Amino acid sequence: MSEIKKKPQMKKTGKSKMPGKNKQTKSAGFKRSYKPMVTANTKGKQRNTKKKALPAKPPVRVAFLGGLNEIGKNLTVFECQNDIVIIDSGMAFPDGDMLGVDLVIPDYTYLEQNRDKIRGVVITHGHEDHIGGIPFLLSKVNVPIYGTPLTIGLIENKLKEHSLSAPPVLVKKNAGEHIQLGCFDIELIHVNHSIPDSVAVAMHTPAGILVHTGDFKVDYTPIEGKMTDLNRFAALGDEGVLALLAESTNAERPGYTPTEQKVTDSFDKLFSTAQKKRIIIATFASNISRIQLIINCAVKYGRKVAFSGRSMINYMKVAQELGYVKVPDNLIIDIDQLKEYPPEKIVLATTGSQGEPMSALSRMAYSDHRKVSVGAGDFIIISANPIPGNERAVGNVVDELLKRGCDVVYESMYEVHVSGHACQEELKLIHSLVKPTYFIPIHGEQKMLQKHRALAMSMGMDSKNIYIGDIGKCVEISESAGIKESDPVPAGKVFVDGLGVGDVGSIVLRDRKHLGQDGLIIIVASLDVYDGHVISGPDIVSRGFVYVRESGNLMDDIKSLSRDILEDCSRRNIHEWGVIKNLVKDDIAKLIVRQTGRSPMILPILMEV
Repeated sequence: MSEIKKKPQMKKTGKSKMPGKNKQTKSAGFKRSYKPMVTANTKGKQRNTKKKALPAKPPVRVAFLGGLNEIGKNLTVFECQNDIVIIDSGMAFPDGDMLGVDLVIPDYTYLEQNRDKIRGVVITHGHEDHIGGIPFLLSKVNVPIYGTPLTIGLIENKLKEHSLSAPPVLVKKNAGEHIQLGCFDIELIHVNHSIPDSVAVAMHTPAGILVHTGDFKVDYTPIEGKMTDLNRFAALGDEGVLALLAESTNAERPGYTPTEQKVTDSFDKLFSTAQKKRIIIATFASNISRIQLIINCAVKYGRKVAFSGRSMINYMKVAQELGYVKVPDNLIIDIDQLKEYPPEKIVLATTGSQGEPMSALSRMAYSDHRKVSVGAGDFIIISANPIPGNERAVGNVVDELLKRGCDVVYESMYEVHVSGHACQEELKLIHSLVKPTYFIPIHGEQKMLQKHRALAMSMGMDSKNIYIGDIGKCVEISESAGIKESDPVPAGKVFVDGLGVGDVGSIVLRDRKHLGQDGLIIIVASLDVYDGHVISGPDIVSRGFVYVRESGNLMDDIKSLSRDILEDCSRRNIHEWGVIKNLVKDDIAKLIVRQTGRSPMILPILMEV
């Protein structure tokens, strides 16, 4: 009986008789590993003291206006609790089908429709595919722009070329600092890239933490600054990351991206090899670390440095003013001073590493540069990888330089370039540190996105938790409902042609392509205002179709048939311009196809007299 009486004493749920131990347990945040015993007398009380369930966290919506299934034009929109934050606002260069187009930017319709919700734009780094669209975005919605000092400096320089209706709000923030934008607590995390002051972005939201890597690589021995802040990525992973959005540019490449130090060794050897020749180096103007490397080698080998190319000069000006490039006194000379020094004392850093037709190196190769002529006394280094689609243009420039007797070194011959983007092992490293619940590969073509998806799955992530989007797609992420696609948003490509933004569309490009392929036939005639009979003409003008002097019979046939059609319309009392022009175009097109097999654009011009 005594044993039976002692058992109820063990059911007590009050404080322990060992206050020290009980206090330690409470302060450490430990929970009991057992549940109190529930009897008939205490069952009702137990129900009343049960904790209420916490309210579900709100979702975060992610919309993609650029940067998916393409290279460049990066712009991602994040929306939570009536607040919108934009990450990057870039541009893309036109491809071969976009005749006459200068730039391609995102469609900002969705942002214009939601301008009142936008709290700011956060820029990860200063490359054109991330900042090139900012002037056009600010012309639509005047919102604050946040970025690191070099990034903001480059944006300021870019905005000088554009006339905005309202002064922009540009805010400088350093890596490690936070920005409060509505319900978003934005944290900037230092990463390595081919331009200094690059950051990833951690978004602390009511929905959870989202990490956007921006463009990055893991360089353990960077030329300037510290290595990527892996500790912070790991700490975020320990806190719990709802979603990771990581760049996919090099997702197809195995291993690690080589360190910039490899280029240092290659440049040193090439400078010593050049001997008595002038050195010309083509690289990305934004690759500040590479420019610093060129300057260091020039100092070592006693050479002066000049710059060619507007973007190269602009980037160098900003980088020098902000102290991101260390340049000894009297090292930099103007391009007009090149003739004052012997070839072995000169290094010329220039744009044109992608074979762009109007770039400095291309103009040198085709003898179209006003201040620099190249030949047998030049040692030319192309320090960049061709962007997909630019291989032929780069090859053509290399061929022209070789024809002129230049020694040409490009990436496939020596290690004169390393990428600024993470390869597979670095992508896996970030993924393992962040440990996201959901994953969205970004910044790349479809094959890159799919490869990045496969990498995540190889690390154990369920394919249901991975989302591959497209421009205009929108995805909703929450702890309770998971990741699911929501209603799409207006999106697409807007073409910039000269001062015109958006006035060139698919129809105009189709006409330009048509003109470029088959040429143009213009038929000009004057008609009587009363009965519509032909007073003068028709005159035939050909551009890009056939050589008129050698195609007299064809021109006569077109002229004769045009007159017959116009006179027939007059007899049949047809006076509607649209109907007459269509009849002329249709019948002349059949004649031309029958005789030449071509389909030029036909443009009738009719005047009433």
